[in-house]
Amino acid sequence: MPRFAANLGYLFTERALIERIDAAAAAGFKAIELQFPYDVPASQVKAAIARNKLMVLGVNTPPGGRAGEFGLAAVPGREQDFDALFARALDYISEIGGSAVHCLAGKVAPEQRPAAERVFIGNLQRAADLAAAKNITLLIEPINARDRPNYFLNRVEHAADIIAKAGRANIRLQFDFYHVQIVGGDLLHRLEQYLAVVGHLQCAAVP
Repeated sequence: MPRFAANLGYLFTERALIERIDAAAAAGFKAIELQFPYDVPASQVKAAIARNKLMVLGVNTPPGGRAGEFGLAAVPGREQDFDALFARALDYISEIGGSAVHCLAGKVAPEQRPAAERVFIGNLQRAADLAAAKNITLLIEPINARDRPNYFLNRVEHAADIIAKAGRANIRLQFDFYHVQIVGGDLLHRLEQYLAVVGHLQCAAVP
């Protein structure tokens, strides 16, 4: 029987974050995932989770400090900035009792993509080693380029290759049915093909 978690980046968005946690529990969810909870102190989120007897899954790394950024994990020249963003995410998820951090790859110009792959793998390896000490899983998610132009990671095939090259057992694939359908379709085949490296599934309506 599948178990569903409420993604509070998209559900109950008319409410403040703490109220979204309460609303998810009231709607019958037993687990939640967050995206960017960093404006709310982790202690308050932890208390709301405990009060509602919820399991918390993951958060995203912060998007970055410059306008238009959507992660830095694959952005050449920003390795130190990524390390700082990841440290913030790891501290936050550890305090609230979660289990995963989605490392946003970021936007990369086409001519930077070969260098970006090397940067992405190196950043993930360093982050995974830090996360393993706290029993935290890293997730990477292919995101379609129509919604996020120049986003570095678009295809599940590429994500699986990155995971293999990084060589860390706690790096897994976040398989989002919405993005996978837009990029390549054939959802069930791709899910079956890459299920061994999937750490988290996301379901959303595809136009």
